Amino acid sequence: MARFHSSVDFPDPRDTMAEGILAVGGKLDVGTLYTAYSKGIFPWPQVGFPMLWFSPEKRGVLIFKEFHVPESLERFRRKNPQITYTVNKDFDHVMSECANQIRPGQDGTWILPVMKRSYHEFNKAGFGLSIEVRENNILIGGIYGVLVEGVFSGESMFYKKPNASKLALWFLVEHLTQLGHEWIDVQMVTPVVAQFGGRLIDREDYLRMLDERHQDIG
Repeated sequence: MARFHSSVDFPDPRDTMAEGILAVGGKLDVGTLYTAYSKGIFPWPQVGFPMLWFSPEKRGVLIFKEFHVPESLERFRRKNPQITYTVNKDFDHVMSECANQIRPGQDGTWILPVMKRSYHEFNKAGFGLSIEVRENNILIGGIYGVLVEGVFSGESMFYKKPNASKLALWFLVEHLTQLGHEWIDVQMVTPVVAQFGGRLIDREDYLRMLDERHQDIG
């Protein structure tokens, strides 16, 4: 996979301002996104502000050896063999559904049009990854993120039927395990991710894991 470089040089990911903000402004082009994720930095736009780039003090991760599936979900998957899964077959659709997902306590979405355009291009460049969950050929759930230098960073997931987003996460872990991954970056730990064993770690521990993964893939 080709490497890309941005026209900006991000600060050390440890040198953050309040609330984990590392940098302000810049473009969401392929090179900048690639550089950011390779350093453990991610964009999180806020309406009315320039683009904000984050490297939080606490980072959500899901380590596969700690991954566990609730028994109720295991039973659900066994009883619903008609539900199917695909990888990266409908990235843009999954991202749009994530933007439309109603989330308790949230007013609107951070997946703004600029994010959709930018991550569409990032996916075209080979750095996107989505899981699609379908029932009777209808998309009922999914998850999307980016895969940069051997590390998957989850961005968002959605469901239209009960358990669909959980099934997407489960299938994602199975898929990445087959590819030799041992953990994923989930940025923040939602109640769903916590159900599967996701937890927060210190930024320094996350950066160490990131560096070790980069060394592993050469």
